[in-house]
Amino acid sequence: MPEAQEIVINTSPIIALTVVIDEAAGRRVARLNGLSVTGSIGILLRAKNEGYQFSMQEAIDRMKARGIWLSDRVIKFALVQAGETH
Repeated sequence: MPEAQEIVINTSPIIALTVVIDEAAGRRVARLNGLSVTGSIGILLRAKNEGYQFSMQEAIDRMKARGIWLSDRVIKFALVQAGETH
C-alpha cells in the first residue's frame, strides 16, 4: 500500500478564511461557518483598487455573455466604485 503524503500549503490566515462565491445559498452557508465572503464583482473591484488596468464594463459584459447573472444594482455599484459611470 502506498504511503500517504502530507501536503502543506502556506497561506495567509485571511485568505484561509475567505471564500469566493456568488450563489446565495453558498454565501449563506459560508457566513454561517464564519467565513468571509466575496463575489466576482468584489474580486474585480479589489483588482481595480490594486492598480490593474481593465474596463469593469467589459468584464461585466463578458460575464453576462457567459451566462452569469448580475443584478442591475450590483452592476451600477461596480461601475460607480470602478469610476466608470458617466
